[in-house]
Amino acid sequence: MTSYNKLEKRFGRLLALREAAGVLHWDASTMMPEGHISAAARSEQLAALGTVCHEILAGSDVSDLLDEAEGLNDLGSKSLNSWQAANLREMRHMWVHATAVTADLVEALAKANMACETKWRTARTESDYDGIKPLLAEVLKLVKEVATAKSEALECVPYEALMDEHTPGLRQDLVDPIFGDLEAFLPDFLAAVLDAQATAPQPIIPAGPFPADQQRALGERLMAQLGFDFSQGRLDISLHPFSGGTPDDLRITTRYDEADFATGLMGILHETGHALYEKNLPEDWRRQPVGEARGMDVHESQSLLIEMQACRSKEFLTYAAPLMKAAFQRDGPEWEVDNLYRIYTQVAPGLIRVDADEVTYPAHVILRYNIERALINDEMTLDDLPSAWNEAMQSLLGLTPPDHASGCMQDIHWFDGAWGYFPSYSLGAMTGAQIFAAARQADTNILPAISKGDFAPLYAWLGEHIHGLGSLYETPELIERATGKPLDAEIFKRHLQSRYLA
Repeated sequence: MTSYNKLEKRFGRLLALREAAGVLHWDASTMMPEGHISAAARSEQLAALGTVCHEILAGSDVSDLLDEAEGLNDLGSKSLNSWQAANLREMRHMWVHATAVTADLVEALAKANMACETKWRTARTESDYDGIKPLLAEVLKLVKEVATAKSEALECVPYEALMDEHTPGLRQDLVDPIFGDLEAFLPDFLAAVLDAQATAPQPIIPAGPFPADQQRALGERLMAQLGFDFSQGRLDISLHPFSGGTPDDLRITTRYDEADFATGLMGILHETGHALYEKNLPEDWRRQPVGEARGMDVHESQSLLIEMQACRSKEFLTYAAPLMKAAFQRDGPEWEVDNLYRIYTQVAPGLIRVDADEVTYPAHVILRYNIERALINDEMTLDDLPSAWNEAMQSLLGLTPPDHASGCMQDIHWFDGAWGYFPSYSLGAMTGAQIFAAARQADTNILPAISKGDFAPLYAWLGEHIHGLGSLYETPELIERATGKPLDAEIFKRHLQSRYLA
């Protein structure tokens, strides 16, 4: 076997184990008994898997194999093709991250994450920040150790090393100008939108209750229409909606509010966007780094493209409105397309990020970006976190959370160790808008087809330009190839202006 072939075998085993860990995480969030004994056992299982994965990737021979494959370009007399060369590039990136930290640190962080996440599930409902703070402090301490070690290997600052875990190559010199531009743009734009809404016809809000089983049936109908195959996936309930599993075994979760069916439904559509990206990654490169999703900014672009771009359009609601009426056995002017469109494009500053509208959503991300960077840089302590959060929320959106559950404890990310993740959300929103605009320009049948419940034209274009390419190209090149230009915040701003002020 050549060095490259040996690496493919090694990484195939590694990624299969990571898939197993992903399913165990899904089970912990949906099916696992709630007792601390089960959580402790799961923590040991995930820590063991994480340690084994680290040992596979950081083995003493991997460095030599990478050097040989890169230096000799060794496939006998043949050179690596473009997919293999990209696979080798992604292997090196994963290896740099793995070898920067010790196995003991990997194990300690995995256990701390599981303990903190498990406690969060009850502490959040009780708004008990003081109760979870010691566990969060341990997670943060270990995350800082990881960030410092990786920053030295990647030659960047610690917070950038954390962003690089989720979005390879992402640095503050890209994020800061974009977020600064949005932070300057949003206040006046939000005020203009709220003024425009005040003089427009007000939406009629359908009155509940909307039983969870009826919401689920509607969600499953629309998931299938989008292309979700229930023989290869399932829909469940969790405290925090997410998409997990594997490309061949997709696991989606949402949560239902019987007074408001829209939040649960949009959560389902958002996570379906994630899942279908995974499903449509290149089959020939399953369990190889080049066959993996191209970072979390692109992943979020696919979920937000579906939720915000496609499924808040009048075309989609033209198709979905009759299904909504039938699902809840209702009728009346509140179920007409124009009224539903007003509901789905209603802008109202709120406390909860996952329920935020398109206009105010970036403010939620900017708040988290500023806070987590300050915490990693030791410019803020966990004692300061609740008040810093409340002050930023008041400054950005004019709101003050009444409790920690709707404030600094609302997201799972920090409590399960996902630091440096939040920038991906707004970068994903901008990328999603740019990709959807390019797709509609390339195929003018996409929106008319969506009005009939046909997403095949959209997914055909996405398959060719995004999904089927996996990690063949690095993110900036992938976006430019798909859309004809680098990521451009002006496209996102034009989308907002067209939808909300036209």
